[in-house]
Amino acid sequence: MLDVHNLSKAFGGIQVTRNVSFKLEKGERRVILGPNGAGKTTLIRALCGLVAIDEGNARVAGVSSGGGSTALRRQIGYMSQRFSLYLELTPWENLRFFANAYGLAGGAARAAIDWAREVTGLTDIPDKLTGDLSSALRQRLALACSLLHRPRVLFLDEPTSGVDPVTRYRFWRVIRELAASGMTVLVTTHYLEEAAYCDRLALMLDGRLLAHGSRSSLNHSLGLEADATVEMLFTAAIEQAGTANSRALGP
Repeated sequence: MLDVHNLSKAFGGIQVTRNVSFKLEKGERRVILGPNGAGKTTLIRALCGLVAIDEGNARVAGVSSGGGSTALRRQIGYMSQRFSLYLELTPWENLRFFANAYGLAGGAARAAIDWAREVTGLTDIPDKLTGDLSSALRQRLALACSLLHRPRVLFLDEPTSGVDPVTRYRFWRVIRELAASGMTVLVTTHYLEEAAYCDRLALMLDGRLLAHGSRSSLNHSLGLEADATVEMLFTAAIEQAGTANSRALGP
């Protein structure tokens, strides 16, 4: 469903992502965990066709990520860090705008909006500007807008940043339900505890994927106990990557 091979991207001579490779299957949930500046957002934007890929390639639901084609946009949903909403519009106006952007009109648009509202729990929509909504409501609205066309692959870039822990937990419950329905979901975050919500985990630092796999397989490969915390896992992955780089450079 998602196949990334040696993807690299630089801006102004600064390498932001470096030879990133991984695969996701249908209905899989994966979280890319890393600090701010790790390259997570650039990676997501490259996969969505919003920035050009310098080296390597990626295919999303069989469509190349290069160029941001119409065929690619039909396959993906994208929720950015800033929720990609028009704050000067009402929630209803945002929903209708995004439905139209995805080519939905009339009864099809109304049905899509009703479905997305039900999935995200966006039942009571206040009659006010989106900019006046709480962070929790804007989060749900942004997710609903990204789902209207029922994408095969959903990209969520730091979707829980700035919301409270209860809202974060409810959001991840929706993600689990979407994945259970067959949607492939890739999420970026810097919250260590969110690693527990996904099938597989990818650790990213300085534009590189240090390691990826299930928690149990990562613990095993890094020589950690089964009950090791995500912080311990990340630290071990950094140490292992540093050792490998030192060996490659030589004495």
